[in-house]
Amino acid sequence: MTLQRTIKLYALPETQQIPELRPMEQKDCASACELVNNYLKKFNLVMHFELHEFEHWFMPKKNVIQSFVITNTEGKVTDITSYYSLPSSILNNPKHTTLYAAYSWYNVATTKSLQVLMNDALILAKKDGFDVFNCLEIQDNGSILKELKFGPGDGKLQYYLYNWLAPSMEPNQVGLVLL
Repeated sequence: MTLQRTIKLYALPETQQIPELRPMEQKDCASACELVNNYLKKFNLVMHFELHEFEHWFMPKKNVIQSFVITNTEGKVTDITSYYSLPSSILNNPKHTTLYAAYSWYNVATTKSLQVLMNDALILAKKDGFDVFNCLEIQDNGSILKELKFGPGDGKLQYYLYNWLAPSMEPNQVGLVLL
């Protein structure tokens, strides 16, 4: 495939499809934490976030974490998408020194489709200057990766939890994202 065709194939719209999707604010944390914890109950391997932990891990911090929410008319968070930054050094290239990679964090879609929510996360990450967006095939992500044109990785992610007795499980049974 030519470079021009590749660029055209993977091009993203300039504007997001969900205009009410906005950066998360402190006032959103309690209901967003509740939303994420309730969503995670359906998986076999999860982390339960206390509010102070959620605030630490999810409040937007430039070049660290970005979280975006949709709220209803009462101000309650109904949907959330988030990604974190993990840049990599590019060696021996006179033009480029860093590859800016965004990694999908936690995504919960209740009023919008997960595919549209994640597509908007891709658009927002591009606007934020990221070169690459990575997403694990865990939680409900596997159902949308092909439609969003994600390429498969070259291996399997293994979690090693020491001093835990956990059975083998399929990726869609995992609700834990480790940094």
